[in-house]
Amino acid sequence: MPRSRTTLSDDQINALEAHLAGTLRPVTPPLDVVQRLRERIHLPQSKEIVLRIREWQRMFFVFSGVMSGLLVIITIARALYYFVGRRQM
Repeated sequence: MPRSRTTLSDDQINALEAHLAGTLRPVTPPLDVVQRLRERIHLPQSKEIVLRIREWQRMFFVFSGVMSGLLVIITIARALYYFVGRRQM
């Protein structure tokens, strides 16, 4: 089903923009809300960022090691199943 495009004239677009500009005015939040957000959101020190990056690298190596180990175990299990299954036939 093809979409129909409606075209608006420049006057209609300007009227719509003027209406929205009058309706959607910026709202300033209460100062206590801003203060609570500033307390909750803090930028960590550069040392903390470096430690977090190192932790992610360590977790990546641990995850990679576990996945490699699982692949080796699955490969060995498949090989044993293949060889044992061939002998019984």
